[in-house]
Amino acid sequence: MKRSDRLIGMTYYILENPMQLISLPFFSEQYNAAKSSISEDLAIMNKMFQEEGIGYLESVSGAAGGVRYIPQSSNDKSETFIEMLCRRLEDPERLLPGGYLFMSDILGEPDTIREIGRLFASRFSSLGIEAIVTVATKGIPLAYAVATFLNVPVVIVRRDPKITEGSTVSINYVSGSTRKIQTMVLTKRSLKQGSTVCVIDDFMKAGGTIDGIKNLLKEFDAHVAAIGVLAEAEDEEDERVVEEYTSLVQITNVDVRNQQIEVHKGNFFNQ
Repeated sequence: MKRSDRLIGMTYYILENPMQLISLPFFSEQYNAAKSSISEDLAIMNKMFQEEGIGYLESVSGAAGGVRYIPQSSNDKSETFIEMLCRRLEDPERLLPGGYLFMSDILGEPDTIREIGRLFASRFSSLGIEAIVTVATKGIPLAYAVATFLNVPVVIVRRDPKITEGSTVSINYVSGSTRKIQTMVLTKRSLKQGSTVCVIDDFMKAGGTIDGIKNLLKEFDAHVAAIGVLAEAEDEEDERVVEEYTSLVQITNVDVRNQQIEVHKGNFFNQ
């Protein structure tokens, strides 16, 4: 097999299996090539990944070693993408009655969701995340995007129990924005005890929902290592109950009367 053909095959496999340790003998047997040739190929790939700003290959030495693709997004690409999100969200036509902001189109765009997933994955890749947790329903596409790059399962917290999910754990919590008592449930089979998890959501105001998820996860002895939100709202009237989180954009002002929205970069670059 030509080196160019082998490089294409190896690159495809590595990109499709992020965060997974792949041994050199695997590639050597797969493409009938010497380990020295495979090592040279991996060096070429690592260089290109870094130049393209999409990540790097981590080498693990030892008998059980190999390489692992770590997804990343360069600062330039990340900043350009987040600036684009801010400009899109400032469109006055997104204003809905009650001062809400229409975001469903962004959450339905595969390319946009994929890039959001890459950004969060690049920030959380070193935390040993074992599962992505989100609440139904709008956070689901974001959660799957992040999970794809971290190569971990998605766990969905629901408002109501489903008969198809078996026994569940449920808690009551107070919504940070509406101050209403609500319920959330999680099936016992969905998450292993003691897992390290990342919570992903599309929007956060006071943080009551995310705080509720954290309390629910305590029933599973889970460790919340990271929290990622697409957009956070700045509201002086509500006291935020979640302090440590990563946001891509911050909505600082929604003026329904004058049809104006102010959106700025979140704290992603401050982490």
